[in-house]
Amino acid sequence: MKNGRIAIPSNGEGGLKGTRSGHFGHCDVFTFVDVEDGKITGVSTLDNQEHVQGGCMVPVNLLAEHRVNALIVGGIGMRPLMGFRQVGIDVFHDDQRPEIEPVVMDLIAGKLPEITNDQVCGGGGGQ
Repeated sequence: MKNGRIAIPSNGEGGLKGTRSGHFGHCDVFTFVDVEDGKITGVSTLDNQEHVQGGCMVPVNLLAEHRVNALIVGGIGMRPLMGFRQVGIDVFHDDQRPEIEPVVMDLIAGKLPEITNDQVCGGGGGQ
């Protein structure tokens, strides 16, 4: 990914030096990383909005409103995955490393796979 805005579900205050949340719907904040010509040009964070069970389109709409092009997750349910696809946000998968910055660098370098339908979880925090 050479240009656009990447969203990463994050713990605590987020940011490039922060750690990723295991389940996107229950993260504390989203870290946004703006990329131009393959270089990071900006980093910001946005508080996640509370949503009740089944309200998984809340973060989809939130990220769409903030012009996100790509999302990196360790886990996601089928309904929000379909929602992100509908609004044109590509969802990439990495469940190995908790650090935000190296995973973002991998996505910029084209090394992260897009998530497949058989990698989704049941939601609610369990696999």
